[in-house]
Amino acid sequence: MRPVRALLFVLALVVAPLSARAEMTLLMAEEAGCMWCARWNAEVAPEYPLTAEGRAAPLLRHDIDTALPEGITLRSRLRFTPTFVLLRDGVEVDRLEGYPGEDFFWGLLGAMLDRAGKAPQTGG
Repeated sequence: MRPVRALLFVLALVVAPLSARAEMTLLMAEEAGCMWCARWNAEVAPEYPLTAEGRAAPLLRHDIDTALPEGITLRSRLRFTPTFVLLRDGVEVDRLEGYPGEDFFWGLLGAMLDRAGKAPQTGG
């Protein structure tokens, strides 16, 4: 029985870091003429890649009227713009439909990342 436990222990040491390195992405579904998309672009987009959230889940833009990029799996169809979909290795783990304004956006995105086990690391 000891060899089995030792093997399980070694597997846990190997698998745990791999799951911790899962790639998170924030898919933004948008469309031309969307005033809320334009507002997000003005208020959040310039600073997003510079933030802890942007580093934890880099942005991937998607035109809602086109096919999804290959390798992305969503729980349900995209219906509204903007819609922000948090992806782990291309699979949806959480979603925010609409843009509630800059102040609420950051808090809601932070909660999404927390639920996904990917709380943003601040600093350095």
